[in-house]
Amino acid sequence: MHHLVEHSGRAEASVFPAIGASERMSLRILVTGASGFIGSALTNALANDGHFVRAASRKPTSLANAPGSEWAELSDIEREVDWAPLLDGVDTVIHLAAIAHRTQIDSGQYTRANREATAHLVKACAQRGIKRLIFMSSIGAQAGSAADHVVTEKDEPWPMTAYDRAKLGAEEEVRHSGVPFTILRPVIVYGPGAKANMAMMMKIASLPVPLPFGAFQNRRSLLSIDNLVQAVMFCLGNPDTINRTFIVCDPEPITLADMIGTLREASGRPRNLVPIPPAAVRALVLATGRRGLWDRIGRELVASSADLQSVGWSPRVQTKDGLRAMMRASSR
Repeated sequence: MHHLVEHSGRAEASVFPAIGASERMSLRILVTGASGFIGSALTNALANDGHFVRAASRKPTSLANAPGSEWAELSDIEREVDWAPLLDGVDTVIHLAAIAHRTQIDSGQYTRANREATAHLVKACAQRGIKRLIFMSSIGAQAGSAADHVVTEKDEPWPMTAYDRAKLGAEEEVRHSGVPFTILRPVIVYGPGAKANMAMMMKIASLPVPLPFGAFQNRRSLLSIDNLVQAVMFCLGNPDTINRTFIVCDPEPITLADMIGTLREASGRPRNLVPIPPAAVRALVLATGRRGLWDRIGRELVASSADLQSVGWSPRVQTKDGLRAMMRASSR
């Protein structure tokens, strides 16, 4: 095992072990953002599948001591990164690293960390002859946080926030790089260890009081972390996904009432959802200045992964089963 550690923006060279005759299907993969919620699950799955993984992140991951894999320190992506040492000896790149939704952040930071860093990475990939790049975008690059119709890849992109616009810009950098690519646009991802929106939903569902969501029939598409990892690994092995962009989501959407109810039942609580009219809840949420929160919980976002399924991907986890597993894991 070799470790790759950056110093002053550069890195000491490291070379993966040679692949033997029995391992010819193994890939040498750089995963950026490897310590995050998605990155942790993905790097472990790739390593367990026999691939050599260079897990690049700002802090060490569980792969730091795994045979056949290594951790590499990834410096601040808001500043220029020397990608060449991180790409040394790899043939495939999965780019997850990004700045996601944060408070008190200007749009320029999203542009630098998400679009410009991606532009520099894909340029380096092209120069070094990387054979495959998978870029993790966001459903926000396609449709924002809500839509009045089933969202597909055929829709004109309509990003609503600075983060979404930066992700769409990063997609364009990938498409124009000349590197064989697959772009994935996942909806909200859930699973053990989920943060942000799903962590908030679990906290709400855990409250020992009746909740005012019984009348909420608006539907949301969600994505199990297991289904997302499976989708990435499917794309790695399927040439029909090259130079294409795919929305990724669970097979069926779920209503907000059913989502909260499923989480409550998994935590051992009764559903106890009071049918308060959504308009009343909306007025209360908007009065607190949280329009973005209302878009995420009160409006619809139903997406379709039919394009990805048409080339052979078959999601294994049903949303309710995945939500129950997430909630039970959080209470252990």
